[in-house]
Amino acid sequence: MTAHRSHHLIYGTLSDYLTGEELTDTDDERIRQELSRMMVEEKKFQRDELLPRLSIDTFFARCYVRSVIDLTVRLENRQIMVIRYGPGSLVSRERAAIAAARVLNPASVIPLAVVTNGREAELLETSTGKILEYGLHSIPDRSTALAMMAKMPILPPPEEKKREKEMRILNAFDVERCCI
Repeated sequence: MTAHRSHHLIYGTLSDYLTGEELTDTDDERIRQELSRMMVEEKKFQRDELLPRLSIDTFFARCYVRSVIDLTVRLENRQIMVIRYGPGSLVSRERAAIAAARVLNPASVIPLAVVTNGREAELLETSTGKILEYGLHSIPDRSTALAMMAKMPILPPPEEKKREKEMRILNAFDVERCCI
């Protein structure tokens, strides 16, 4: 029997920028930490306005998947944006990010979603799926996010059939197939 080998290099552990929690140190985690640092130091969010590693669990066709949302931005007690990181192409990550923003909060739809690979980013409007802007600069800073929030209606969560569809999308897009 051969041992399972991961394609992720592990360098040890690192301290989470937002929480101080000890995490596994990988190339992907280092990029996630840089995103957190950028959100605080450049985009001027408070650390407690950034919720790391919220998750959504799905189970369809005997396949359990935990979808992790790298950062969820909460301003004035309202979740307004999810940020999902993944290496490679952004277009392949758009739909899952939108699905996550639609179902993460049971009280309302989170209006904005960001997909990023650490070098590029897309800002997406959750209700329509429309790309609002491209580039890391498209991630709104705190004051811009507050201004945007004032113009965004609070949308109710999807009704049950639509919620299930979004959950199925998350399950299909986030299942880990590369490490088998």
